[in-house]
Amino acid sequence: MLAKASRFATNTFLIWMLVAAVIGFIFPQALAQLGGYVPYLLGIVMLGMGLTIDPKDFKIVFQAPRSVIIGVILQYTIMPISAYLIAKLFHLPAEVAIGVILVGCCPGGTSSNVMSYLANANVALSVAITSVSTLLAPILTPALIYLFAHEWLQVSFLSMLWSVVQVILIPIIVGFILQKLFHRFAKEAATALPIVSVIAISLILASVVGGSKTQILQIGLPIIGVVILHNVIGYGLGYVLSHLVRLDRPDKKAVSIEVGMQNSGLAVSLATVHFTPLAAVPGAIFSLIHNITGPILAKYWSKR
Repeated sequence: MLAKASRFATNTFLIWMLVAAVIGFIFPQALAQLGGYVPYLLGIVMLGMGLTIDPKDFKIVFQAPRSVIIGVILQYTIMPISAYLIAKLFHLPAEVAIGVILVGCCPGGTSSNVMSYLANANVALSVAITSVSTLLAPILTPALIYLFAHEWLQVSFLSMLWSVVQVILIPIIVGFILQKLFHRFAKEAATALPIVSVIAISLILASVVGGSKTQILQIGLPIIGVVILHNVIGYGLGYVLSHLVRLDRPDKKAVSIEVGMQNSGLAVSLATVHFTPLAAVPGAIFSLIHNITGPILAKYWSKR
């Protein structure tokens, strides 16, 4: 029953995201109070990732290091650079520009692994790129945010470094330790992880929508357009550049999906802790958008 419930939660993830957004609009004051819990909610998701990490996932790093290195490099160049150029090109307000850049500087999202599977891409490569980029995030994400965002608002590298360590690295390490010490418990817990993740991410989205309802109503459509553009650039350049360096077709699809789908929950968490509620809006919208475009792209590739 738990496995069936988890599959149902995964298959209807987009519906729950839409429901969360609507609830955030209807009860903005109540949901805005959840903003302080966003880092903890993301930490729960990352703890789940630690429970499911298998050292075998990293075998491909040594078996085919070139593809993994290319994927990670493209992840941490295409998205932050395109975010910066979009912010400058469209003269985005400071808080919105910060939010877009936060999304661009984050590692790949775990949902990209599911999309790679649905797209008949190289799933092992997708998992390896997600894992490596996530483990590098405590250093690269704050460094890139400082590099690209400091002209809009004051950015503290050390404080963001500690935030990423708290919500990404520590929960993953704790989850991995629990997996090794209590293997049976970890296996049972992993079955329920999709449900927990859907609840946590939905609460994060609802809290951001509730806390920024007024700003979203004022400039919501332009932000949605910018987020879609950023997402599509990630998919497109990820595939084209992978093609130029002569990766195999399954690898090109995996890299494209990895680059286009970000850990936007981390962007929301950093915006909530270090900036303003409005800076969290691009991350929240990205969570919704890439869970629409990802399945569409995966379905297109699977049919081909």
